[in-house]
Amino acid sequence: MRHPPGDYDTSRIGEDPEVFEAFYRDHVQAVLRYATRRTRDPHAAADLVADVFVAAIAGAHGYRAEYGSPAAWLHGIARNVVASENRRAARARSAESRIAGRRLLESEDIARLEERIDAERACRGLLEQIAALPPGQRELLELVAVDGLSVAEAASVLGINAVTARVRLHRARQAVRNAPAPSVDGDSASSHRSLLEAS
Repeated sequence: MRHPPGDYDTSRIGEDPEVFEAFYRDHVQAVLRYATRRTRDPHAAADLVADVFVAAIAGAHGYRAEYGSPAAWLHGIARNVVASENRRAARARSAESRIAGRRLLESEDIARLEERIDAERACRGLLEQIAALPPGQRELLELVAVDGLSVAEAASVLGINAVTARVRLHRARQAVRNAPAPSVDGDSASSHRSLLEAS
């Protein structure tokens, strides 16, 4: 059902897509005007408009008519979004000014970063395998293999006895070993195997 302008409950824009569509139609031009007064970059303006409506959806449950018209409420949100973006940009400029004139990364630094990125990519494959385990096994394996807890410590965290924990851990490691392996280089594969070694 297409709502006439203003004929909807603003507090429901986060729950009802049709209500949000009507709200968006009513106010998008005003928000766009607000955004374009604050930036000359059309992409930045579009991002700002999107951020304002996302924030409105998130805060819609708290909207009350006594706070003012929906337009006033939305402009208050827009003001907060702009202020937040300005603070973020100021922090970025401050960070850039602090590193200005500092030594740029050298080739060996870049090589180390590339190695780390490759290792992180490989680890993501292993973490996906762990995520596919049953919850009890997954939690235990994460506590031991990822967080570095002992089996006894992990058992205490999960409220189970150490024998149950060891059985569960053995099953989890076996399941990950038997899963199709992610494509990794030799060093990463060795690192992955070490995560699955018995404690």
